[in-house]
Amino acid sequence: MTTETVRENPPSTIIAAFFGFLASTVSAIAGGLLILTSREEIEAALRKSNPQVAQDQLDRLTLVAQALPVAVAAVVAIVYLWLSFKLKAGRNWARVVLTVFTLLQAASLLTTEPSWAGYLSCGVAVVATVLSYLPPSNRYIAGVRRAV
Repeated sequence: MTTETVRENPPSTIIAAFFGFLASTVSAIAGGLLILTSREEIEAALRKSNPQVAQDQLDRLTLVAQALPVAVAAVVAIVYLWLSFKLKAGRNWARVVLTVFTLLQAASLLTTEPSWAGYLSCGVAVVATVLSYLPPSNRYIAGVRRAV
C-alpha cells in the first residue's frame, strides 16, 4: 500500500465512523439549541431558587443560563468535528480522544436528564467509536502511522 492509497482511501468502517461522529455532533447541537426554547422553565427555576431577585437580574441570569451551555456546545462541536476529520485522515490520537469524549458523553447520560437528542447523539457516537476500532479501521490507521 502506498502512502497516497492509505491517505486517500480510508476503509468503509472509517468513513462510517466519520459520518457517525458528524451525525452525533449535529444531534448534540440540536439538543443544545433546545435550551433556547426553554426560557420560561429556566426563568421559573431561577425564580424558585432565589425569589428576591429583581426582574432585570432574573432576565440577565436567564440569558446567561441559556447562552453558556450553547456556547460550550458550539466549542465542543468544533473540536468534535476537527477530531472527526483527523480520524478520517487516519490519526490514532484522534480516535483515542473521540473514544474518551464518547465515554464522557455516556457518563453524562447517567448524571443528567438528557433530551432525546442527547440519547441519539451518544448512541451514534458509540456506534462510530466501535466502527473506528474494527479490523479494517485498525489496518488503515496502522498504515497511516507507518507512512507518516
